[in-house]
Amino acid sequence: MNTAPPAAAPAAGHLEIAPGVLYFGTPVVLVSTENEDGTFNLAPISSAWALGRTVVLGLGREGQTARNLGSRPGLVLSLPGPGLWPAVERLAPLTGRDPVPPGKPAGCRYDPDKFGAAGLTAVPSRSVRPPRVAECPFQMEARAERVRPDVSGDFVLVETVVSAVHADPRIVVPGTDHIDPAAWSPLVYNFRHYFGLGPELGQSYRTQTPRDA
Repeated sequence: MNTAPPAAAPAAGHLEIAPGVLYFGTPVVLVSTENEDGTFNLAPISSAWALGRTVVLGLGREGQTARNLGSRPGLVLSLPGPGLWPAVERLAPLTGRDPVPPGKPAGCRYDPDKFGAAGLTAVPSRSVRPPRVAECPFQMEARAERVRPDVSGDFVLVETVVSAVHADPRIVVPGTDHIDPAAWSPLVYNFRHYFGLGPELGQSYRTQTPRDA
């Protein structure tokens, strides 16, 4: 007697597709690192997630950011709001590698002053050498504790531990260490398009943010 459960039917109306990328709505992060000559690199990434005080990054193997973190582990993760998308896009075609690595997309060009090219302001950090991005409302100083290739060999996975967090007072619940989620909207990279957040739909039972925030 066959007791195996019936196979699940495909969801009505869904299509099986093969998208070129899987950036299904992830926050943009500006990563500042230290170059070999003591100057600083700034790069936008869209593959980052947090687990406690650990933030995991996905980086291109041939980029300057991955090269820097392999030998100089200090970094800053600055998160822009939606209004900074033009600055992020000015950074997008730039690389800190000279000559430009062959794996970079067409149109990518070398620029040694990415802060200047993007029109962003570098401000000193407290615990690491790379600077923070002044215009970003949320900033995390961190140290790369593990840098390793991903299974494809095309990317690098970086496990970082956050040592200090800085936030614009306008996105902090007064008198607390809580970010006000109604006041903070990250810039989201959604299948290579930029978006902000919409109105709040609800809250998790695990939230610790004061309810009158």
